Amino acid sequence: MATLLYNNHAALRPSRAFNTMLSEMLRDTLPAGSQPATSFVPATDILESAQGFELHLALPGVKKEAVKIEFLDGQLVISGERPNPNAAAKEAASSATEASDNDEQKDNKPVVMNHEAEQAPKFRRTETNFGSFQRSFRLPDTVNVKAIAAEMSDGILRVTLPFDTEKVTKQVIEIR
Repeated sequence: MATLLYNNHAALRPSRAFNTMLSEMLRDTLPAGSQPATSFVPATDILESAQGFELHLALPGVKKEAVKIEFLDGQLVISGERPNPNAAAKEAASSATEASDNDEQKDNKPVVMNHEAEQAPKFRRTETNFGSFQRSFRLPDTVNVKAIAAEMSDGILRVTLPFDTEKVTKQVIEIR
């Protein structure tokens, strides 16, 4: 006859090892690419208050000069680009190499290969997004398009969309 043992002590159960194994297995089901994507969609929060709407776009590492905000045919279009740091380092190294090659050819000196491009860091795993982005938001008629304002700080683009106080959206009509 087999003996059946029941472990009543939660501290002695092997749940921690199983949970760790399960977490690792689920985390690795969506493989992170070794090359960054060429475009992405920034995460956005939309808030509404009595004064109007506010958009919060998460754009870490994006300079405010790289962001463009336009209003076209009832839509607010926010676009821009977050440069890939690896590609930027390679471009800088290649432009430095080209400049030094031109100088050396003028002086008839031997050409020395620049190994900075080869020593640039390589992506092993990418979980952040690089490249161009674009988000479009259809605006209601209650938004005052001429009063839209935007500011960027701490990697968050805040776009304020105030309500148009001159437009009437709701009115109670009294019966005489």
